[in-house]
Amino acid sequence: MTNPLIADWDTPFGLPPFDLISDDDFAPALDAALAQSRENIAAIAENPDEPSFANTIEALEQADETLNRVLGVFYNVAGADSNPKREELQRDFAPKLSAYGSEVSENKVLFARVEAVWNARDTLDLTDEQQRVLMLTRRGFVRSGSQLEGDDAVRLRDVKSRLSVLGTQFTQNLLADEREWFMTLADDGLSGLPDFVIAAAKAAGQEKEAGGPVVTLSRSLIVPFLQFSDRRDLRQKAYEAWGARGANGGKTDNRGIAAETLKLREERAKLLGYPTFADYKLETEMAGTPAAVRDLLMEVWQPAKAVAEADAAVLEKMLHRDGFDGPLEPWDWRYYSEKRRKELHDLDEAELKPYLQLDRMIDASFACANRLFGLEFKEIEGPVYHPDVRLWDVTRDGEHVAVFIGDYYARGSKRSGAWCSAIQSQKRLGGDIRPHVVNVCNFAKPAEGAPALLSYDDARTLFHEFGHALHQMLSDVTYESISGTSVARDFVELPSQLYEHWLEVPAVLAEFATHAETGEAMTEDLLQRMLGAATYDMGFQTVEYIASALVDLGFHDGPAPNDPMQKQAEILEEIGMPHAIRMRHATPHFAHVFAGDGYSSGYYSYMWSEVMDADAFEAFEEAGDPFDPDVAKRLEETVLSSGGSVDAADLYIAFRGRLPGVEALLKGRGLDKAA
Repeated sequence: MTNPLIADWDTPFGLPPFDLISDDDFAPALDAALAQSRENIAAIAENPDEPSFANTIEALEQADETLNRVLGVFYNVAGADSNPKREELQRDFAPKLSAYGSEVSENKVLFARVEAVWNARDTLDLTDEQQRVLMLTRRGFVRSGSQLEGDDAVRLRDVKSRLSVLGTQFTQNLLADEREWFMTLADDGLSGLPDFVIAAAKAAGQEKEAGGPVVTLSRSLIVPFLQFSDRRDLRQKAYEAWGARGANGGKTDNRGIAAETLKLREERAKLLGYPTFADYKLETEMAGTPAAVRDLLMEVWQPAKAVAEADAAVLEKMLHRDGFDGPLEPWDWRYYSEKRRKELHDLDEAELKPYLQLDRMIDASFACANRLFGLEFKEIEGPVYHPDVRLWDVTRDGEHVAVFIGDYYARGSKRSGAWCSAIQSQKRLGGDIRPHVVNVCNFAKPAEGAPALLSYDDARTLFHEFGHALHQMLSDVTYESISGTSVARDFVELPSQLYEHWLEVPAVLAEFATHAETGEAMTEDLLQRMLGAATYDMGFQTVEYIASALVDLGFHDGPAPNDPMQKQAEILEEIGMPHAIRMRHATPHFAHVFAGDGYSSGYYSYMWSEVMDADAFEAFEEAGDPFDPDVAKRLEETVLSSGGSVDAADLYIAFRGRLPGVEALLKGRGLDKAA
C-alpha cells in the first residue's frame, strides 16, 4: 500500500487525508522524502549544463517539495495534538533533518553553481523577484557555513545537529510540565470565581479525570483564576507552578538545555565570523544591530516602568486594606488590578465575557477581511487531525484563495500559546498553489452545548493570529521561499498586530459582540467602558514583555553565560524590574527563544512591529475610515501580497511613505503621558 503522506491526495482542495494517516506512516514517509530530496540535490549539483537561474535556483526551490509536504503535516499535528509516539518521532526527526540541511549547505559543487549564478546576475535579465530569491538563496548558503572548510565545517554541522535536538527536548519538557500539573479546587477553592471560570475549571477537571474542578497551566484558565480567586494561598500556589515550568528538577528541567543552547549558538556565530550570536541573527532583520534593538526597548522601558510602579503603589494599598502585610507579590497583581479596573472603568471580565463569543469573534474577523480585502469564508467538511478542528473555503470574486483551518480549544496534547502556520504555502512555480493556513489557539473549551466565551485578550489573540493568516492567504509570489510570512522576523508581526486594531473599531463590536444568552448587542455604555479601558494595566503588560526581550538580547549579545538563571537575575536587577512583576517568559519556559532559533535574539520583534502597526493603522484613521478601500488596497499590494520578495523597510515605505517613530506606539499603549 502506498504511504498516504506521499500519495496523491484525492481530497477537497488537496487537504492532507488525516483520516488515512497513522503515526506509523510518518517515519517511512520522512525517509522516502529525504531520499527523494537527496536525489534532487545531486541532480542539481551534477547537472552538466552551465549553471542558470532555472536549473540551479528554481531547481532548489522545488527540490524539497515532497519533504515539505510530509513535514507540513507532521509538525502541525505534533504541535497541536501531540502524543508519546509523535514526541518520539520529533526526537528522531531532528538530527535527521539537521544532517540533511548540513549536507546541502556543505555541498561545495552545489554552492559553486549558486555562486556562478550570483556572479553572473547582472547578465541574466532576472526579474526583481528573481534577483531577491537569488540573493536570499546565496545568503542562506553562506550563513549556513557553505564557505567553511575542514574542521570548522565539521564542527558547525555537529553544533547545528545538537541545537536541533536541544530545541525539541526543550519543547517536550515544557509540554510535559504543562500537561502534568493541575490543582484541584474544593468548594472553598472556588471562592470569588465567576461562573465562566468555574465552568472552565470543571471542563478541565473532566479532561484530567480529576473528579472535580481543577486549575491547569493553560493561560486561558490560570489567568482568570489569578484575576478572580479570593484565595491568596491558592493564587500563590498556582502562580508559582506556572512560573516554575521547565525548572522543576528531574528529566523535564530546561535550565541545563538553555545553558548548552546559548554556548552552542555563540560557537556557531563565531565559526561564521560574527562576534556574537545577536550580531549573526540580527544581520538579516530590519533592526540590523543589537544596539538598535536595545535603544528601542529602553526608549519604551522607562515610561512603561514609571506607569507600572505608580500602579503597583495603588495595588499594594488595596492589598494592605485587605489585611495582608508586606509587599505586593506577582500572584496579587492580576487580582487587585481586576478590582481596580472595576473601580476605575466600572468594568469586569465577568460582565464582558458573555459578549465575546468565540463563534461571533470568528465571524467578526472574517467580516473585517471581507470589507477590507473582499474575502469570503464558507465552512466546509473535510479531513481534520482532531474533532475540534474546523475548515473554511476562502474565496474572492468566486475564485478559490485558500483553505483556512481553525483549531481553537486548549487540550493537554497541544503546546501552549497561539500560532499560525501553513500546511501548504502559496506559490506559482510548478502550478498555482493556494495555501492551507492554520490558526491554533488555546481558548478554554466550554461544557457540551454551551458557547465558548473569550476574554478581551483572547479575542485580540484570535485577531492577531488571523492577521498572520491573511499574510499567508493574500500572498502573491512565484517562489515558496519568499511566500507569505517568509519575511524578516521583526516584520512578520506587523500584519498580525495591525489586524488587532479592527477588534477595537466600535462598529465591529456593535455588530458582533452579542450576548451569549440574550443575543442582544453590547450596550453603547459597556462598549465605551471597554474601549476606555483598552490601555488599562498597560504598564504591567509592557514591563513583563520588555523584560523578556531584554533578557533574550542579553543572553545573545555577548559571551554566553555559564548560568542563564544568574544572567537573567543580573539583567532584571540592572533595569530595575519591579518586584511584583515577573518576565512574561522566564528562561526555563521561554519557548520563543529556546524551542528553536525563530525568535532567539528576536523576541523584541513584537515591539519593533508594533511601532509600525500603530503608525500603519493611523493611515486608516487619517483617511477617516477604518475600512477605507484605497488604504486597504495599498496595504494588500505592498505589505500583504509581497511576502519576502522586497526588503521589509522598502515595503513599509511603499505603504506609508516613510518609516515610523516610537510616538504612535507610546500613544497607543497610553504611555505617552508617563512621568
